[in-house]
Amino acid sequence: MPALPVSLTTERLILRRYTTDDAGWYAAMAKRNREHLSRHERDNAAMKIATEADAAAAIRDFDEEAQAGRAAFLGVFRRHDGVFVGQIYVGVSNADLPGYLVGYFCDEAHVRQGYIREAATATVVSLFGECGAQRVGIWCDDTNIASRRIAERLGMRQEGHVRADKRHPDGSVTGSVCYGLLRQEFLAQEA
Repeated sequence: MPALPVSLTTERLILRRYTTDDAGWYAAMAKRNREHLSRHERDNAAMKIATEADAAAAIRDFDEEAQAGRAAFLGVFRRHDGVFVGQIYVGVSNADLPGYLVGYFCDEAHVRQGYIREAATATVVSLFGECGAQRVGIWCDDTNIASRRIAERLGMRQEGHVRADKRHPDGSVTGSVCYGLLRQEFLAQEA
């Protein structure tokens, strides 16, 4: 079973898996961010949370995914005060390589402060380092410029563009962009 990160620390952040003690504030965060996440994160678990019980169930599901070796959901918190600033998702895309997919969202109160780029960078470093990744990828909506910039700043290459593959609640149609970074490319960046 491929390794998945449990916790990471950066200069400004602590990334960690959620516990059942997080259900109360996670429910409030999900409700507060619903509109913010509605465009690019429609399928995110946070979009389905209305109560603390919903949040507790989602956190149990996150734990089951981690125990099965399929995915890790990491809350991103500021080190100096413990405030939640975002979430990182790490999914196993190919257990045999191993290959991973990374996803993320930023809490609406902390957009454009560099937290998600810092957290995504630490996650990618961990995946290639401790987890032995051969490949790490990111898929995002082709209109999600902030997400695309993070992938590019991580040194990922755009590998594909699936055009017009989803319809949004407002009726607009957008596509998906696939980014990838291979182990040898990551190592060359680090040299």
